[in-house]
Amino acid sequence: MDYESLLSAADKEGLIVKERPFHTYDGRIKGNNIYLRKGMTLNEKSCVLAEELGHHYTSVGNILDMSVAENRKQEQQARLWAYDKMIGLPGIIKAYNARRIESPIEMADYLDVTEEFLMEALNCYKSKYGQCVRLGHYYIMFDPLAVIEKYD
Repeated sequence: MDYESLLSAADKEGLIVKERPFHTYDGRIKGNNIYLRKGMTLNEKSCVLAEELGHHYTSVGNILDMSVAENRKQEQQARLWAYDKMIGLPGIIKAYNARRIESPIEMADYLDVTEEFLMEALNCYKSKYGQCVRLGHYYIMFDPLAVIEKYD
């Protein structure tokens, strides 16, 4: 999902996206406002906005204190929402089919996300699914990253 689509989704939810000169974080949601750090690349803004939308859909209350287990859980849920929205298992397969991409750098570029965001997503998916997951007639391996097409 590109940045313009994310902005449209935020608008449909009644959320206002603003850029601010933050020094301590890249994004934050407070009430119906989403604040993004000024000066980020378009891909960085997309990834951060997706996560803040994830907080809108999955989080309750102030979860800034990461020493609280429930807050960490909500943070992880928001990130998983963002990973699925921006990448998802079908996105990994789509990138592979489009160019036979297997390099994380090339895949991140194709999916319009940062390499860091992609790697965090792959690690999250590996924790959730294990080393490999099947989707249709594809097998996705997370480390090393590979997509294998197999018909039974």
